[in-house]
This record gives sequence, C-alpha cells and structure tokens, in this order.
Amino acid sequence: MHSQHDAPAIGIDFGTTNSSIALALPDGTVEMIRFPTASATTESFRSVLYLEQHKHAGRSQIRSFTGPSAIEHYLDAEHKGRLIQSLKSYLTSRTLTGTEVFGRRYAVEDLISRILTDLRLRAEEQFGQPVRRATVGRPVRFVGSDSTADDDFALDRLRQAFLHSGFETVEFEMEPIAAAYAYESTLDHDELILIGDFGGGTSDFSLIHVGPGVRARGRTAKDLLGNSGLGLAGDAFDARIVRRLVSPALGSNSLERSYAQASDRPANIIPAVPAWIYANLERWHYLSFLKTRNVNEILRSARARAQEPEKIEALMNLVEEDLGYQLHQAVQRVKIELSRSETAEFRFRDGSLDIVAPVTRAEFENWISEDLNSIETAIDDLLKTTGVPANEVDRVFLTGGTSFVPAVRRIFEQRFTAPRVRTGNEFTSVARGLSMRALEGATALKSR
Repeated sequence: MHSQHDAPAIGIDFGTTNSSIALALPDGTVEMIRFPTASATTESFRSVLYLEQHKHAGRSQIRSFTGPSAIEHYLDAEHKGRLIQSLKSYLTSRTLTGTEVFGRRYAVEDLISRILTDLRLRAEEQFGQPVRRATVGRPVRFVGSDSTADDDFALDRLRQAFLHSGFETVEFEMEPIAAAYAYESTLDHDELILIGDFGGGTSDFSLIHVGPGVRARGRTAKDLLGNSGLGLAGDAFDARIVRRLVSPALGSNSLERSYAQASDRPANIIPAVPAWIYANLERWHYLSFLKTRNVNEILRSARARAQEPEKIEALMNLVEEDLGYQLHQAVQRVKIELSRSETAEFRFRDGSLDIVAPVTRAEFENWISEDLNSIETAIDDLLKTTGVPANEVDRVFLTGGTSFVPAVRRIFEQRFTAPRVRTGNEFTSVARGLSMRALEGATALKSR
C-alpha cells in the first residue's frame, strides 16, 4: 500500500467533451495516459458513456462502455443503445438528478463514475501501480451556475462521483491555474500571465504570476491576482450552429394549421413541435435524454398535424436512432473548417437525414456574437477588479479547443497584441498542469 507521500502525482482533467490524465515524475517530466482506439492510441479520452442492453440466458443485462470504446460500440451496434455526452454539464442541476435507461434508474454521479472508473483503471494499467489519489480540475464557474452555492453543489457531486469510482482522496484545483502550471514549465523567467481556458462547457480566466523565481521563493496566494469564469464555451457555439443549420431542417419552423369552426375565419398558425424539444436538441447533454416515450408520442402527434411531416419524421429518426454523436461530429467539422477558412459547408448525412448548407465565418461570428460579448466582459471585468492594465500582462496563454476560433483569439489580440498571445497542448495542458500541482503538493509534504 502506498502512503500519500509516495503515491503517484496524478492529474485528471475530466472535461465536458474530452478528458485526460497525466503523471508528473520526480524529475519534473510528465507522462500522459494513452488510450487505445481501433486504429491507434490517443491522449484525449472522449467523455462519453454508452449503455446497451443484452439478453443472456433469458435475462436482460446492461453493459457500459466509455471513451473511444463507447463510440466504437455505438457505431457498430445495429440497434443503438444510449450514448450520453457532456455529463459534466448536469452537475449544477438540482432538478435533473438522473435518468432512466432500459427501465433502470441511474443517478448523474453514477453515470459519471463509470467514466472515471475506466480512466482510473487505464491509468493503473499504464503506470503499473494503484491510483487512489488525484488532483482534479474544476472550472471557475460550472455550466448552469448562478452562484457560489451552485458551484459548491456541483463540486460536491463531482467529488462523490470520484469517490464512487475508487478514488480515496481528491484535491481540486482551478482548471486555468492548472494550465498556468503547464505554461510555467516552459519558462526561464518570471511573467505575469493571463490564462484563458476554454472547455466544452466553461470558459475560465486567471491572472497569475508564474516562473522559476516564483517556484524558488515558494508560491503564495498573492501570486493569483484574480479569476473569472463563464458557464459557456464550445457547446454554446455548437448550439448556435444547430439552431441555424440543423433545427430548421428538422421542422423548427414547421407549422400546423388548425382551422377555426367558422369557415370564413383565418387559420390559427402554431408550431408543429414544442420549442423545448429544439432547445434540448441544441444541448449535447440533453439530446440523448429526448429518447423517451413522452417525446415519441409528442412527435408522432406533431407529424400527423404538421404542414411538413417529412421534417418531423427526420427529427423522430434523429431522436430514435440517438444520432447525437454523428451530429456533434458534423458540427465540430464545420467549426474547424470555419477556423481555417472564410467559408465552409455543413454536412450531416445519416439514414433519412441529409442536411447540406453553406456557411461563412462572418455568419458564424454573428450567431455567436452574444457569447463573444460575454467572454469580452469577463476578461475586462477581471482586469478591472485586479487593477491590472492590459499592457502589464506579459503573456496570454490560451488552451482548449475553442481557443482555435479566430473570433475568440481576436478578443485577446485586440487587448494584449498578437505577439503576446500563445497557445499550446490545447487538449492536454490542464491535465499536465494538474499533475505538476500534485507533485508540488507531495514534495511540500515530504519536506515538512
């Protein structure tokens, strides 16, 4: 049995979209966990859970798969089970405590713990030793949080999920602080940096002093000048694409026509499908939860009354076939294309669904303008509350997939100038930094 002094320095970034695990070695080098896929290995583990039902010896069994394995089993299945994405986004919800799958009730913490268990087992397999302690990332502000109480509630649920999955001790660290540790390891001088950490569900910003001089004298609370966070990031951008390019093809603008009794009165025109179904379609963590008997009955009734029943049929197919993963991939592809060029083509083909739509970067930036304004406000508020002028920030380090979006990068270049903006290890820097934080904590304990 390992004591807490010689336990491995493990950092875990459990993300809304992707997760990763790192081990910091005593010499300061960092080793990333590599996860097997059908064709190779990857350092980025998709934070997805797939549940499917099997009949064995007359009894029904539910099997679960996570990460790359979950996606492979889902894609290979003739009869689709349930693929659940973005579970981290549920943590602040006091009303949605769980879901029913194949007649069995699962708490959100239990679903998350299935992913965390597989992450832990893979780490133990690669590192060849038990993994019971970890330093784990947390956003400054969780998705859906309106208060510190909401964040505390989400954090407690996340802690319970880790404990359910076999961890004995979990230390939490702000994700942007972890990214700062990763960036600091590349420096030969001290800097005042602004970290922008963009996840699938949250955007976090921190102003912090880092560098070899800071480490040598001993890090203090005063080194962190301030932080701010938003419960929106990549998933919010995805929602705008779904609303503009996907939902209309699935009947969001489709009407039903109910005639009044008197033949000379005009028809009352109302939407065929309730708006809340399309709102859930825009959020990855709600999409798979549309596959219920109630929603199926609503859509069947809507199809019978709709002016464009073929569009409602396509929506029914998307929900029934649980095509959230394929839709997510199509949205990611067009976002990446728009980050590289001024125009792109959105393509989503699956079964009866065939959506092809041209889109320009300017259109996309217009759709996400409110989200961009929120990011700008969070950065400006951070500079204001800390009293730090933009020209005194030595460097801006951006991490996370949304940092590739040109309009996001432009926000920082306009305030801090392009030469001061850096990116690096966009999908693994938080895990790397968390492991370094764990190593620093273990070293401090040993020196006492």
